Amino acid sequence: MTTTSLPDMLSIQRFGPGNVNCGGCGMGIAMKLALETLGPDTILSIPACCAAVSVGAFPNSAVQVPVLLHAFETTGASIAGIRAALEVQGKTGTNVVGWAGDGGTYDIGLQALSGAAERNDDAIYVCYDNEAYMNTGVQRSSSTPVGAWTTTTPKGKPREHHKKDLIAILAGHRIPYLATASVAYPDDLQRKFGAAARTPGFRFVLVQSPCPTGWRSESKDSIRIARLGVTSGLFPLIEVFDGTEWVVSFAPSFAGLDEYLDLQGRFSTLTPEQRDNLRRSIERQWRELRARTTGEPWRHAHGEHPDDSGTD
Repeated sequence: MTTTSLPDMLSIQRFGPGNVNCGGCGMGIAMKLALETLGPDTILSIPACCAAVSVGAFPNSAVQVPVLLHAFETTGASIAGIRAALEVQGKTGTNVVGWAGDGGTYDIGLQALSGAAERNDDAIYVCYDNEAYMNTGVQRSSSTPVGAWTTTTPKGKPREHHKKDLIAILAGHRIPYLATASVAYPDDLQRKFGAAARTPGFRFVLVQSPCPTGWRSESKDSIRIARLGVTSGLFPLIEVFDGTEWVVSFAPSFAGLDEYLDLQGRFSTLTPEQRDNLRRSIERQWRELRARTTGEPWRHAHGEHPDDSGTD
């Protein structure tokens, strides 16, 4: 049996240990899994966000691929420029990957994101969604869920301020490939990054990214929380092809919502009525999703459903 030594294992990692991420950071887990899938011929484009800090200051970095750091709002424009420069050099096989948080995607970077999607620029845009501006002090974003505490919503985000439906917005651009993924289901996440890498044109992957700091949760619970987000139906795992073919990757049991909420201090002020409202919101979300789903309602695009057990 062939074995690999620890130094050799570390040498082939694209996202190494010793980075400055918080313990239990979902973004770091997602980046490690994504780079394992995409391989060394990858360029990362990162705006102001936690990921920009985690890669480290030059000449030191936890990421073993080229990285361009840039302004908060310019991820969509940046990946378009990188692709154009590679084409001039005749390099067509490189994965150009924008890696931004929800603040730089749902809000500040939405215009550039929409432009890149409309042009069908040949790049992958990844949003790690930790549902607030975590790197600047946990301020609410348009991805922050109703009822969640942030420093700018100390009593919880008001009910009338719903989380923006970014998936529907991007599906409306008719991009070739769009997917959601969870760090609690690594096989599904890596399969989707593989599909994105094989698809030409503009691709978008939204990864739910637990943040112990902003979610007021324990680092050890990040994967459990992510799994409960999927099984409760709160965070659907889906793929959308050409903006028209919607495929559900995982059929949730719709169980575990209370545990999901209880593990996060940001939801500590939720009343029973607000929890019931959240359940109704999940039911409405899945009615809309079922209406959009083409073919067999729970057909998985590339085989069986992901294992419900996830990973710890």
